Amino acid sequence: MAFDRSRLRGSFTALITPFKGGQVDEAAFKRVIGHQITEGTHGLVPCGTTGESPTISHEEHRRLLELTVEAANGRAFVLGGAGSNATSEAIEFAQHAEKVGCDAAMCVVPYYNKPSQEGLYRHFATIAESVAIPIVLYNVPGRTIADILPETVGRLAKIANIVGIKDAAGKVERASQQRLAAGADFVQLSGDDPNAVGYNAQGGVGCISVTSNIAPGLCARLQNASLQGNLAAANEINDKLMDLHGLMFAEPSPAPAKYGASLLGLCAEDVRLPIIPLTDGTKAKIKAAMTSAGLL
Repeated sequence: MAFDRSRLRGSFTALITPFKGGQVDEAAFKRVIGHQITEGTHGLVPCGTTGESPTISHEEHRRLLELTVEAANGRAFVLGGAGSNATSEAIEFAQHAEKVGCDAAMCVVPYYNKPSQEGLYRHFATIAESVAIPIVLYNVPGRTIADILPETVGRLAKIANIVGIKDAAGKVERASQQRLAAGADFVQLSGDDPNAVGYNAQGGVGCISVTSNIAPGLCARLQNASLQGNLAAANEINDKLMDLHGLMFAEPSPAPAKYGASLLGLCAEDVRLPIIPLTDGTKAKIKAAMTSAGLL
């Protein structure tokens, strides 16, 4: 049966990974997911950059995918992070995502080794061949250096189970360029909260959001309004969130999102090195922004 691409729409949360005493706090992770679903989030994305994927172990990664599927229990789309700069490792993560029941797997552009466009094509094509579930590309050149260009996205879109992209290139025009290269059915999700409304206007259908860790209800309402063509309502919500969007990266992510979640009583603000806790000044700004947005 063909994958229903309309399921990949709306507000998807790039989930934080709560820690306690240096270990994954499973109870807090389930609490985070429950809060997301109650607030109307459409999809959950564990084990991405915001989930501190570079510093969680492979065992923790696999367990977090399992926990997300269990906690969601069919109430939200689960897009499991399955990225690595080693194609063989990415295949293992994607196969595990399929095994535990993720609805799709998200695979990042390989970082550090700077592959060519042909190398990127072969990397993603090889992963797609290894699983039956849908694959969502993840382009974030600010972190990976390599940038998957629209022409390469268009080539990959011809592979049946490569269905979309999380686009964190920071270029709104990519939505139009990729639509022309990959076709109107190819799912495009912004990976940058500040441009989510504009990205939808050029053909996107949602956002994989960091801000939605602490403002899931507002982010879901923003996407609902935007996708229904109510630009005024979407912009009104986005204006309320704009300070928070910026503050989520005022210091290395996900420390700001975790601090915000701690203010909501969802989890501790603990992060793993080389990410460090927030300075008091940034904490004060986040608390003020959350208060202004009606979250506290």
